[in-house]
Amino acid sequence: MIMGTGVDVVDIERFGRIIERTPRLLDRLFTPEEHDLPVHTLAGRFAVREAVAKTLHAPPGMIWKHCWVRKNADGAPRLVVTGTVRETAQRLGINRWHLSITHDAGVAVATVIAEHLSPDELELARRWEESTWS
Repeated sequence: MIMGTGVDVVDIERFGRIIERTPRLLDRLFTPEEHDLPVHTLAGRFAVREAVAKTLHAPPGMIWKHCWVRKNADGAPRLVVTGTVRETAQRLGINRWHLSITHDAGVAVATVIAEHLSPDELELARRWEESTWS
């Protein structure tokens, strides 16, 4: 069952200017591993965090760095949640995430879908992912 969705759009040039003017935002918003990524990628990662916040109905006390993007072996993005984001997701019954990120024409866009699956559905999804991404 879909528990929530979130979409965010970030103007890449504007985002770059904000980061240049306020470098401490890198530490507040991104993990150390993300700091050296190009601005279009950072804008996409920020859009992911915004979309996650919308999916979770903007929980108070959400720490932005408690969700980030990893890439699967095939390069597809995968959402990783820890800390405050994981706690909120667990409280809401969310146990599966879907993520899409793109950037083109000066904007970065992220879409996040949060799901609750039964144990059988989770196992089926795990097997499907293994067969698809292997």
